[in-house]
Amino acid sequence: MKLFLRLSYLGTAYNGYQVQGDQPTVQRELTRACAELFGQRCDIVGCSRTDSGVHANMFCVTVAKKGSDELQTSIPEYRIPLALNAHLPEDISVADACFVSGEFHPRYDVKYKEYIYRIYNSPTRSPFERDRAWHYPKHLDDAALANMQRAAQLYCGTHDFTSFMAQGATVAHAVRTVTHASVCRNGDVIEFRVAADGFLYNMVRIMTGTLIAVAEGKIGCQQIPDIIAAKDRSRAGMTAPAHGLYLNSVVYENIPKETL
Repeated sequence: MKLFLRLSYLGTAYNGYQVQGDQPTVQRELTRACAELFGQRCDIVGCSRTDSGVHANMFCVTVAKKGSDELQTSIPEYRIPLALNAHLPEDISVADACFVSGEFHPRYDVKYKEYIYRIYNSPTRSPFERDRAWHYPKHLDDAALANMQRAAQLYCGTHDFTSFMAQGATVAHAVRTVTHASVCRNGDVIEFRVAADGFLYNMVRIMTGTLIAVAEGKIGCQQIPDIIAAKDRSRAGMTAPAHGLYLNSVVYENIPKETL
């Protein structure tokens, strides 16, 4: 049996999730903490890769002994989150834990993921939103938000999203199914939410940049289907900054939330 963890982290201090040599990463901190707690070298496998500065309200990993599909420990499941958090920095926190079969894979067994992109829409910056939202000072009125919402809904469906993938990135297939996309405002914060069965490199950030182009009148709502069909990165908007992006939810068919 592997150990399955749900955690959250503030990505500001890290060069993304994935281990990159001696650079500070979330995976590196988890690997160190698990080795200290369980007294053995561990393999940590994540549900996704996140870029430098990207955050996670929910991120899922499995933990197994190095070279194995199992983890042996006498620590009860309910005590593992608190025990691990004692070995982790304050910007990473394990919320819950359970054991899953050795065949389970936190990335390939995902049913869908949801991302949130946060835009702080105010003429003056907020110190509390620093590195946690994209500061966009030009006021976006109700008409601009309505256009963003109409454009966001056109992302839904099964499409080849090559136009919304970072230039130079390579994948075998760029087809993804977006099940939900919406834009809403809460005070000075605008949130773009999008759920899909998978995401391409920089996909949500390019979607967000395209929505801003729609709000600015540079791209019309009705152009979104044509941009998707073009499979051409140059047709979409800019890539929004990393620090406004949050992996918000990761859903599995065989791991109900209520069991944790």
